[in-house]
Amino acid sequence: MPSFHSPIGITWPNAQRRTAFEQWLMPLAQTFHLDPATLAPASADASFRRYLRIGSPTRTFIVMDAPPPQEDVRPFVDMAARIKAAALHAPDVLAVDEAQGFLLLSDLGSRLYLQALTDADPAEADRLMREAIGALVQWQTRVDPVGLPPYDDALLRRELQLFPDWCVQREFGIEWNDEQRATWQRLCDLLVQSALAQPRVAVHRDWMPRNLMIATPNPGILDFQDAVLGPVTYDVASMLRDAFISWDEERELDWAVRWWQQARATPPLAGHTFADDFGECWRALEWMGLQRHLKVLGIFCRLKHRDAKPHYSTDLPRFFAYATRVALRYRPLAPLLTLIEPLSGQAVRAGYTF
Repeated sequence: MPSFHSPIGITWPNAQRRTAFEQWLMPLAQTFHLDPATLAPASADASFRRYLRIGSPTRTFIVMDAPPPQEDVRPFVDMAARIKAAALHAPDVLAVDEAQGFLLLSDLGSRLYLQALTDADPAEADRLMREAIGALVQWQTRVDPVGLPPYDDALLRRELQLFPDWCVQREFGIEWNDEQRATWQRLCDLLVQSALAQPRVAVHRDWMPRNLMIATPNPGILDFQDAVLGPVTYDVASMLRDAFISWDEERELDWAVRWWQQARATPPLAGHTFADDFGECWRALEWMGLQRHLKVLGIFCRLKHRDAKPHYSTDLPRFFAYATRVALRYRPLAPLLTLIEPLSGQAVRAGYTF
């Protein structure tokens, strides 16, 4: 039986967590012929989860380390089954310890869509994005949404509140007056109403190049444990206006139209006003994207101040640019400009990069 001694680069928050991991993985090493000496970091994300890669004579596997009570692996396991039933490509769950937060998963590889798109010429980027769009339509029309948490009024507003709490107040030290707070509430009302008026589907909530893998079949889908039942434009907005790579609007529109054309032939878009009017669909997509971008501005600042992960905040100007573009385009959203311009100006002066 193999002996486990964490290789260099694998650290644990305490001896108890390390011991629990080793005791869980020991029998799996025999079943799957795992080589403990190959255990190495695979990736980490903005949560408390991390991923380790471990090898065998014929293949590699991924271990998810999701420590309770901060993380719960059950939604991941549930969504993995739904994705498989929808004939999409996600990691297979090979072994589970729900109580301790350990999973053994199949390995989809190490090349993210983000890396591939960054390196790709325009034709290759278009091919990859079209494949991601096709998979998204399949997700929206075939992933069973029954029982998923609702992306409802309360959740939408909690997410929006991250912006004043963490970005406005904590990052920039600004306190809004009563008039500014009233303006913010009116804007939140508009964005929430627009989101709730859309057809509802299973929403990944982070359908973006960092969570898609170059794989066969393409793409592989990651980080789906936070899926909800919500607005149909949320995931396509996430893909087109990403946290780490931006596109010119001509390409955004081209890909959005391709998504709309594919999706409109099947529920939930079929028969909805979105199915007949791309202009209405595009407006809803942009407003949905604005809700996400304001939320992400708050999350990135929270990661910096609460979770000691300051590197995310270097992308704040990208999200200020997204938000400014949408606020300039739609008259009802124009009051947002007076709230974000002081922040975006400070971000540039402070040396944040775009």
